Amino acid sequence: MVNKVSVNANRENSSDNRFFLIKILLLSLVGIFAFFISIDIGGKETILLDHIAGFVINDLRPLAITAILLIMAYGAISPYVKGQYKTSLSELIFSIFKVLGFLLAILYLTKTAPSWAMQPDMLPFLFEKLALSVGLLIPIGAIALTFLIGFGLLEFVAVYMEKLMRPLFRTPGASAIDAVASFVGSYSIGLLITDRVFKQGKYSPREAVIVATGFSTVSATFMIIVAKTLDLMGSWNFFFWSTFLITFAVTTITVYLPPISGLDNIAKNPLPEAPKRGRFAHARALSIEKYQSNPPFLKLLWDNLKDGLRMSSVVAPSILAIGFTGLILSKYTPLFEWLGVVLKPILMLTGFENAQEHSGAIASGLAEMFLPAILLNETDLSIRYIAAVTSIGSVLFFSGSVPCILATSIPIKIWHILVIWFIRTALCLLLASLAYRIGIIMGWLG
Repeated sequence: MVNKVSVNANRENSSDNRFFLIKILLLSLVGIFAFFISIDIGGKETILLDHIAGFVINDLRPLAITAILLIMAYGAISPYVKGQYKTSLSELIFSIFKVLGFLLAILYLTKTAPSWAMQPDMLPFLFEKLALSVGLLIPIGAIALTFLIGFGLLEFVAVYMEKLMRPLFRTPGASAIDAVASFVGSYSIGLLITDRVFKQGKYSPREAVIVATGFSTVSATFMIIVAKTLDLMGSWNFFFWSTFLITFAVTTITVYLPPISGLDNIAKNPLPEAPKRGRFAHARALSIEKYQSNPPFLKLLWDNLKDGLRMSSVVAPSILAIGFTGLILSKYTPLFEWLGVVLKPILMLTGFENAQEHSGAIASGLAEMFLPAILLNETDLSIRYIAAVTSIGSVLFFSGSVPCILATSIPIKIWHILVIWFIRTALCLLLASLAYRIGIIMGWLG
C-alpha cells in the first residue's frame, strides 16, 4: 500500500514538473522572441521591442512625446522632492543635469532653442535618436523582461553557461543573457536586465560592474549606422564579427585588471553551483523553484514596469543634458584634444601613419560614441576601421551608456568609469589595428 502511494506521489510530482516546465518554456519563449529574434516589418529588420518603440514614436508621436515629457519631468523633480540631491556631490550634479535635460527637451520641442543648438547633430539627434527612443524602449523592455528572466530561463541558462562565462569573464553563466541582449537589443536593455539581476542578489558588485562595462555596448542595429557613416558596409561581416570578438576579448582582459579586479565579489543571493553530473535535473529544479516563488503575474509585470519607468526617468533627461554638454565641449573647446593626448602613445603603437593626429576625435567617443564616426568619415580606411571598432568596443560614453549605468543600483564611481574607458579604448585600438591587418591580408576588408 505504501509503495502504491509512493508511486502515485512520484507520478504526480513528475506530472507537475512537466506542467511547470511547459509553462516556463512557453512564457520564456515570449521573452526570447521579444529580445533576441530580429524580424522584418516595413523594410526594417530589428527585434520586436525596437519595432514596438518605433511604432509608438512614429505612429503615436503625440502619445510618445507626452509620455517622455512626463517621464523626464518626474526624473527632474523627484531628486528634490525626495532629497536625494543632498546625499552626495555626484547625486547633486546629476540632479542638476536631469533638470537641464528636461528644459532642453522643452526648448527643442517648442523650437525656442538657439539655432546652433538646433543643428541636426545637436538637440535633434540627441532627442530623437537617444532620449526619446531609449526613454521609451526601457519601460517597454521592462514589461517584456518579465518573460525573459521572471520564469526560470535565467536560472536554466546559468547552469549551462557557467563553464564558459566564469573563466572568461569572471561572471555567472546567467550573464550570457545580458551579453546577447546588449548586442541584439541595446545597452539600455542589457542594463535593465543587469540591474534587475543585481537587485535579486545574483550578481556581486564586481560581477555587475563587469557586465555593465563589458557587455552593454550599442546594438547591432546601431553598428550598421556607424558602418554606413564610415563607409564600411562593403565589409560588414568582417566589421561586425571582428568588433564582436574584440569587444569581448577586451572584457576578458579588463576583468583581471584594476579597478574591476579589486571590487567586492560577494553576491547576496548567488545561484547555487551546478553539479558535475545531472546538470539538466539541476537546471530544471532551479527553474521550477523560481517559477513557484513568483508573486502574482500582474504584480510581477507592474514591478518590472515601475523599475523601467524609474530607470527611464533618470536616463532620458541625463542623456539629453550630458550628451548636449559633451557635444558642445567637442565642437567648441579643445577638451577632447587634451584628453586625446593620453591616447597618442597607443595610436603610435598601432603603426598607422599620422594616426596620432586623430587622437582628439577618437577621445570624443567618451562624450558620444557616434562622434568619432562623424569626425573621421573622410580619413583613411585604417583610421575609419579602428575608430569604428573602438567607439563600439569601449562601451562607455556619457551621452548614453554612462547615465544608464548610473541610473542602476550598481555600485560604481565616476573615476572607475573613466579608468575603465581608457583601458578599454587602448586595448580596442591595439586589437583593432591587428584585426585591420588581418582583414587586409585575407581580403575581408577593403
